[in-house]
Amino acid sequence: MKLLINGFHKAFESRIRLGIMSALAINDKFDFNALKEFLEVTDGNLASHIKALEKEEFVGVEKSFIGKKPNTKYFMTPKGKKAFENHLKALENLIKKSG
Repeated sequence: MKLLINGFHKAFESRIRLGIMSALAINDKFDFNALKEFLEVTDGNLASHIKALEKEEFVGVEKSFIGKKPNTKYFMTPKGKKAFENHLKALENLIKKSG
């Protein structure tokens, strides 16, 4: 069987990046600590994957303070939403053709 990978985006090959985008697809914003707990990853691991998604302009950042404590929230950009939807469609097509 020939594997068709047209439409898959390399940025979503990692399960953590896929998890980040999935979480942001159903939530307008997610703060760093909540996302870390949700995905069960370390600070450094999450930070490196978020940075990769930021570089692609798939994830945006909103920084603020809660009292004197910094708070960083992430959201999916329109470009990220489109890329993620295309990735999911490609995955659905692959599943349909495999079945």
